[in-house]
Amino acid sequence: MNRLEQVRNEIDAILLQQENEQERRDGYVHLYGVAQNCSLLAIKRGLDVEIGTIIGLLHDIYTYKFEYVKDHALLGATEADTLLQEMEMFTAEEIEIIRTAISHHSDKKGLHDPYSELLKDADVLQNSLYVNSFEVKHRKRVKQAYKDLGIKIKLKKKEGKKTKTKEFKPEVEPNHAN
Repeated sequence: MNRLEQVRNEIDAILLQQENEQERRDGYVHLYGVAQNCSLLAIKRGLDVEIGTIIGLLHDIYTYKFEYVKDHALLGATEADTLLQEMEMFTAEEIEIIRTAISHHSDKKGLHDPYSELLKDADVLQNSLYVNSFEVKHRKRVKQAYKDLGIKIKLKKKEGKKTKTKEFKPEVEPNHAN
């Protein structure tokens, strides 16, 4: 079994232990969605696709394993490190790349190494696609991720009725070339 499939099996085992069906479903959608976005963005950015995909799969491992969100990036980096060490299929350098990206993924404003930026962009892209609304503070990341994928979008601002929080909804510009 290849490394990526082994990581998928580990993620599936963690998610299957989630008793709340909605949380389990959200976990599959989010982790696999971010992993897929990491794959696409890694191709566009000339990064290792397998490592990028694994980063996406593991980035919220702590949240789904322990149902704990506070400090999940740092705790998740440690959890991913432990899991990858136990698998004995990754080099120390690969584990450090994965660990570092996961530890930085909640810091959407900061700039870090290429794999950390890959994960942050894939994460906000997944949220913009699945949730279909996202806080304006991630607007630049979402736009950059779409741009990297060659997709022209127009971000539409709207006011929330109760919270007065500004959100946006991506609108894909139609491609009439097909």
